Amino acid sequence: MDGVSGIALVGGRGVRARPLTLHSSDCLRSKAAMSLAGRSLIEWAVQTLRSQGVDRFFVAANGGQNRAQTKAILEHGERLGVSVRYSRTRFDSGNTGSGEATLRCLEHWDLDGLALVFPSDSVFDFDLDAMIRAHRAADAVVTVASVLRPPAEAAGKYGVVQRGPDGLVRRFLEKPELSALARGGSRVETNAGMYLVDCHRLRMAGREPALAALALRSLDWGGDLLPYLAGHGHRVASFPIARFGDLGSPRDYLTTLREVLRDEYPLLSGRIDPPPSPFAGARIHQSSLCLKDEATGRTLAEKITEGTVRIGPGVRIGRDVEIGPGVALTDSDIGDGVDIGAGSVLRGVACGDHSVIGPGARISDTFLGAMVDIRSTAHRSVVLSDFCALGDEVRIGTGTRLSGVRVYPRLEIHDGLGIPPGAQLSCLQDVLRGLGKAA
Repeated sequence: MDGVSGIALVGGRGVRARPLTLHSSDCLRSKAAMSLAGRSLIEWAVQTLRSQGVDRFFVAANGGQNRAQTKAILEHGERLGVSVRYSRTRFDSGNTGSGEATLRCLEHWDLDGLALVFPSDSVFDFDLDAMIRAHRAADAVVTVASVLRPPAEAAGKYGVVQRGPDGLVRRFLEKPELSALARGGSRVETNAGMYLVDCHRLRMAGREPALAALALRSLDWGGDLLPYLAGHGHRVASFPIARFGDLGSPRDYLTTLREVLRDEYPLLSGRIDPPPSPFAGARIHQSSLCLKDEATGRTLAEKITEGTVRIGPGVRIGRDVEIGPGVALTDSDIGDGVDIGAGSVLRGVACGDHSVIGPGARISDTFLGAMVDIRSTAHRSVVLSDFCALGDEVRIGTGTRLSGVRVYPRLEIHDGLGIPPGAQLSCLQDVLRGLGKAA
């Protein structure tokens, strides 16, 4: 893998994933900076590729927040044992899509040899050596990493790759309807948004007048660049990979988190901190095992041993987490400094740092940002379910029940507001409308 570079695509505004991609209602969190199992997504990507020999990275960023937040995490790569360079701010004004950003960066950095272009808002598990061998055997300009999915899962959500009789890619269907996939068999190849490229040959293609003109208007990888290459005689191959975790919505985020915590991404498993502990096979930081709760004065280790706290599979607990008696956790990621009150039950929950969950809460399939305050009590429980997502510093009043609701940062929700399932509350006016309906 000598000379293989990594090119991270860091762009977009993360609209589908909100409120996960918001620091506040008017301040974006880069998708690359989103945290999963204790690390940012860009860190997971770099560490995954570093373990396979890639130690030179280039960040093709679009937008000041994306660039600045990624650099604040990676800096120049020394901490992770790699080198990292960043695209120029002046490139942003001419950015017409991920394909244009890639071509511009190949030219700017005068890249040659092979490079892996990868998204910064996903996690993946694959064999890069095997992908390189397949790429070279196909004599491809680009090899598309693909994921095999049932047609019903792919329809309307993923780009689909179709090969010709020679095994090379001939067509790309962008989020096709199910009827267009009816004859595709039990599984179809979906575009994972990751591409192994021959830098020199792709740069030559980018200088073709037709492609250069297209880049001035719109040039995304999936919708524009790949169809152009396949339609103009450039060799495009595909390579199915083992795992690719989409994190583009709260539902996708929580589904992927569960898979990661259950060790379905082997390249990530050994790097999750803390490592598995002797207690129920969960990942629990030693500081949390030793922490006593205020109600009983018992440590978490003691409560697990005597059965007054139940920890199921797929659980990660960070530093200095205080857990009361009668708590049950399954398939959940608990950040640092969290308080979980007595009798609470959490299943499929991502809980951000320094959040407070009051006694008796019933929370399932829900994302909680940092410093969220769940004011549940033993007699008036808060119930959250069906892929709710609460932004940073949200407050939820006693007795509130929400289903599939998204709440933007720093809003406060009280019981009795009449918030309908699936609502999106982005500002105080949205909350007041709920209050008006309740009245």
